[in-house]
Amino acid sequence: MKQVQTIRNLEFDESYIAHIRRNGEGWIGWIPEVPEVKCQERTKAALLKSLEHELHEALEADWEAWTQQFEADVKAGKLDAFAEKVRENLRAGRCTDLWADA
Repeated sequence: MKQVQTIRNLEFDESYIAHIRRNGEGWIGWIPEVPEVKCQERTKAALLKSLEHELHEALEADWEAWTQQFEADVKAGKLDAFAEKVRENLRAGRCTDLWADA
């Protein structure tokens, strides 16, 4: 019988639902939202700890990849048109400068 367990990632301040179940003498589990997170352990407690660790590793890897892609896009000028559009809207009074009073 499949069970669900909430796995909380404090660094990213998010919760994920892990699906776990007995598998013979051990336990298996996965997090559907993060398909690369799949674990198998001998005890339920060890499984939950492994799932938490693997989730953290996957989120860290995703964050690093996103950061590298963002930096590459900035260097390549891919965000320049967007930034100019924002400045244009600010000058036209269609938005508020959040840092004006900072």
